Amino acid sequence: MKILILTGKFGMGHWSASCALQQQLEQEGHQVETVDFFDYAMPELAPTLYRMFGWLVKYGGGLYNLFHRLTRNVEGEMPLAGAWVEHLEDLLWSQGTDVVVSTHPVCSAVVARYKKEGGQVPLVTCITDVTCHSEWIHPGTDGYLVASQQVRRGLMAKGVEGGRIFVSGIPVGAQFTQGSPHGGRRELLIMGGGLGLMPRGDRFYEQLDALPNIHVTILTGRNEKLYQRLHGKFDHIEVVGFTTRVDAYMARAHLMLSKPGGITTFEAIASRLPMLVWAPFLEQERENARFLLESGMARLAHRGEEACLWAIERTLYDQVGLAGMRRAMAQVSDTMCRAAVCLVVEQLAGERVSA
Repeated sequence: MKILILTGKFGMGHWSASCALQQQLEQEGHQVETVDFFDYAMPELAPTLYRMFGWLVKYGGGLYNLFHRLTRNVEGEMPLAGAWVEHLEDLLWSQGTDVVVSTHPVCSAVVARYKKEGGQVPLVTCITDVTCHSEWIHPGTDGYLVASQQVRRGLMAKGVEGGRIFVSGIPVGAQFTQGSPHGGRRELLIMGGGLGLMPRGDRFYEQLDALPNIHVTILTGRNEKLYQRLHGKFDHIEVVGFTTRVDAYMARAHLMLSKPGGITTFEAIASRLPMLVWAPFLEQERENARFLLESGMARLAHRGEEACLWAIERTLYDQVGLAGMRRAMAQVSDTMCRAAVCLVVEQLAGERVSA
């Protein structure tokens, strides 16, 4: 079966989810192509669009949040969806697509518009945050893959038929499996440097380095400036630049301090890695954090350096609390069908053949 996954690189969460879905589907013998639809439809403008989005999130977060709140329950067709239908039609024809899987709301909107104009292709939408925001809901969507039972209930409240909603969790790579941290020292993993979220004062790192019987790993991503500033400066802090082995660092950690992005959240759940979440600012990350905190899988770390350090110390040495968070992650995982995408795709393709 030929499956086309459509996505966009607004942050790497949508792309990472697409890669995990491709991995699952290929293991079942399907032919899968993942396409950055924005780059395909407007290759000259896409890099600028992505830079503008990054700038908006970093410097105009308040405006971004306002728009997100105002459109949370607004139904209707997305602007420009119709303008991209021709590009989609060309792509579907060139790929010989049997089923489309979308991990971005705009991609879902374009496919929905294509179907409204008479196109015939099954559409599965994978929602990449713990949200039921209306931007993801489009007529003609045959199946929704969602993060949690709460999201499923939220979509149903907005009129989506329950039989079309499947709780799969946000897809992550198969390499993220339950870790087994060992040894006498406590292992803390910190992520977020690539987005400039790390505390800036040297005193924070000096105090962190001085905590007894711990080892800290900081993943700075592509933030070369932060890497150069911290690398080799502390006895108990290991600083790592861009890496493709995040799973290995998660597997050896007792606790992770990170922003609650959708993908990172579910990588941690798959790894049974308790989280301290940076007090989130963006609306979708607030929804992710609420899910983590209400489910007992995480605690909150405020951005102030002293408050953050206190939260680390209070949580990292609390073995009972960490065990409770791991149990909560196992319980949440039990509510998910991670193979849902394969089941849904095969069902839709079968319906298409018999129609």
